Amino acid sequence: MKFFQAIYTIYSALLFISLMLVLGLFMVIPMMISEKGDRISFFFIRAWAGIWSFLTGIRYEIQGLEFIDRKQPYIFIFNHRSFIDAPVIPMAIPQELRALGKKELSKIPFFGWVVGKFAIWVDRTSPESRKESLAKLITILSKGKSVVVAPEGTRNDTSETLLPFHKGAFRLSIETKIPIMPMAVIGADRIMKRGSLLLRPGKIRIYFSQAMHPPVSSDSAVLDFTDQCRNRLEAMVLAHEEE
Repeated sequence: MKFFQAIYTIYSALLFISLMLVLGLFMVIPMMISEKGDRISFFFIRAWAGIWSFLTGIRYEIQGLEFIDRKQPYIFIFNHRSFIDAPVIPMAIPQELRALGKKELSKIPFFGWVVGKFAIWVDRTSPESRKESLAKLITILSKGKSVVVAPEGTRNDTSETLLPFHKGAFRLSIETKIPIMPMAVIGADRIMKRGSLLLRPGKIRIYFSQAMHPPVSSDSAVLDFTDQCRNRLEAMVLAHEEE
């Protein structure tokens, strides 16, 4: 069984790289020419993710899109359990957006360059890097664009539903008055299991809920809002994992 899974994983990885090499420039060039080129860039990003998913037998079921106002910027938060989350984001979110990503990914040849045009890299061990990344996110949100953040800060390889949340996204929401949009990703860790690099085909289910609007700033607002958002996302994950 593992032999065939290894062959499938190699096929999936080569296809991932090949499609990135073929479509990468089409993703990057439009938005480099003009900010209005985002729509064209994201057409090719979704083409890359969609073709790869189709040819590898990965399917998506998305529920709750009615909660998303496409003209409204959001701070999307999601539960990060698998490296496979990368193609999930453009397939699930019907907006042109920017992501907060780990600086280590920027070192991957070509992939890091392409994704870096749509991501803000952060060194989570550096307070200065985290501060700079928040400033960049504020600039993006001020232009009416959404951002996506994994508030756990890293991939969850534990048996816990969620890791403790970093507070940056929720402080950002309060400062900018931009609502939080929880997004529960179910099944990605079955396609790539914890502690394994092997892939398997399957279905990923994505659920959105009503947006969570930030409270008025106060001494306890950031901590309280962080806890509220974590509780909402945890409840979503637990409810839909049982389906």
